[in-house]
Amino acid sequence: MTTLSIYNQNAPESPRQVTNQPGDIQRLLAEQGVRYEQWPTRDLPADASQEEVLSAYQEEVQALKAECGFQAADVISLRADNPQKEAFRQKFLDEHTHSEDEVRFFVRGQGLFYLHFGDSVYAILCQKNDLISVPNGTRHWFDMGPEPEFTCIRLFTNPDGWVAEFTGEDIASRLPRYEALAAGAA
Repeated sequence: MTTLSIYNQNAPESPRQVTNQPGDIQRLLAEQGVRYEQWPTRDLPADASQEEVLSAYQEEVQALKAECGFQAADVISLRADNPQKEAFRQKFLDEHTHSEDEVRFFVRGQGLFYLHFGDSVYAILCQKNDLISVPNGTRHWFDMGPEPEFTCIRLFTNPDGWVAEFTGEDIASRLPRYEALAAGAA
């Protein structure tokens, strides 16, 4: 179940607010300039190709491209049996920003985005059919967990794709990881 937990960065041991109500999640994220939607999903096999996934969501992807000026879309998929899973997880675990919006639509599985606003950290456990658009310049990180299982459509304004600027802050190491938050949301 999609869950939003809001933490004070100086008291990360327990959230000050938790909700799994889509309307509340959308409102609370919108207050921070973050787009959150739930799209209808299509039944696709876990091993669907990039072409099959993009074809299944062609209408939604094209609408977002037209609305927001995205130039490219691709599909990222990771399974627990991937021998590089720990390296992939580590790549996204440090706080960073981007010079463009980071947009993900979860076709299957789940992942945890952490968004850092002032002294607050919003941890959103995204699930199948969730779309999140993190505005450019937003401090954030992503945790896919130790046994990742997800497929996401990514949209970019920069055709080169994902480019991160790491902040060097240790905030990500002070908040509960995916294992703790995903277990609490189950």
